This record gives sequence, structure tokens and C-alpha cells, in this order.
Amino acid sequence: MPELPNAHSSSPKTRAEIMAWRKVERERLIAARLALPAGWRAEASAALIRKLPDMVGDLSGKAISLYWPLKGEPDLRLWMKAINEAGGQALLPVVVAPKTPLVFKPWREGEALEKGVWNIPVPVTTETAIPDICLAPVVGFDTGNYRLGYGGGFFDRTLAGFDRKPRVIGVGYAMQAIDTIYPLDHDIPMDVIVTEA
Repeated sequence: MPELPNAHSSSPKTRAEIMAWRKVERERLIAARLALPAGWRAEASAALIRKLPDMVGDLSGKAISLYWPLKGEPDLRLWMKAINEAGGQALLPVVVAPKTPLVFKPWREGEALEKGVWNIPVPVTTETAIPDICLAPVVGFDTGNYRLGYGGGFFDRTLAGFDRKPRVIGVGYAMQAIDTIYPLDHDIPMDVIVTEA
């Protein structure tokens, strides 16, 4: 597993300091992830896919939100196909507007996609669903299962708005582990984090 140096020697204290620290840490972690060889990322993604069935259990009848990979994230698209073939429903998250919760749209391989926010492919359908399980990509994660994301707050805002919270699985590479994200009051921990390791 690639090693990731920790570039920080002092702890941020105020909310403003934490947000500034997160911005720098986010950039560092994304750059390190993009520097990983494509072959290594493909092997790590395959290792993750092998672990997910044990974490999720029977797929039949379950709505499972995944994500379209970007910036070197683990690629779980092959597992989307397996979910649908096993009688589950694969969902993709869609950004509707800034500072609003995500919506989740079903998608099967071969169905139409269009460019969404940040040019991320999203299903064309207007149909939405509520996930039973959410797989969320991490930029970084800590021992409390808190997720450092891209900074838009979409995922935490979405989780906070659910009437019935789905099981939430953070997905990333082991080298993205950090000591702490310095959780704030709006941060919601994942139920579990899964990596290739």
C-alpha cells in the first residue's frame, strides 16, 4: 500500500482554521490519490468489489447508492451491474442545486446518462428512490469513521434529511486514512469504512 506523508504539525482550533485545514488536506489527498498508478487503482477497486457483498448481504430488493468515479476514486461500476442482476437497484446520487440534499436516481448499464454538476454523468430519468445503503467515496477518513469529502456538504446534508437513515459505507483506499478530520457539528460519521486493505 502506498504511504502518504502527513504534512501537518499543528492542530486547527477554530471553525475557520478547521475549514482552511480541510481545504489543504483535501488538495493533498486528492493529489496523492491521482498519483497512484492506474493499474494499482484498478486492482484496489477489484479488491473493494470483492469485499462489498459480505458487507451488504443479499442484494435482492435493496436500493444501493454508489457513485460515478472521478479524481482517482475506486471504480465500483462493475458492482452496479451485479446489484441490478441480483434483483437490487443501483442508484446514482445527483446534485440538484447548491446547499440542497442529493437525490438518487436508478441506473442500469446501457441506460442514458447526461452531464450533471462538475460534468459527472447522471441518469436522465426523472425517477428517484431512497437508498437502503449508501456507498460514499472518501477523500480522507479518520478512526471515528468521519469522512472528508469534497467540501460541498452535500452528503452530510442528505444524511441529515433522511427520515430513515440508510446504512452508510465510506469507500476509499487505505492510504487515505488520517488521524482526524476535526469533526464539526454538521459532520455525520459513516457506519463503516471499507478499503482495499
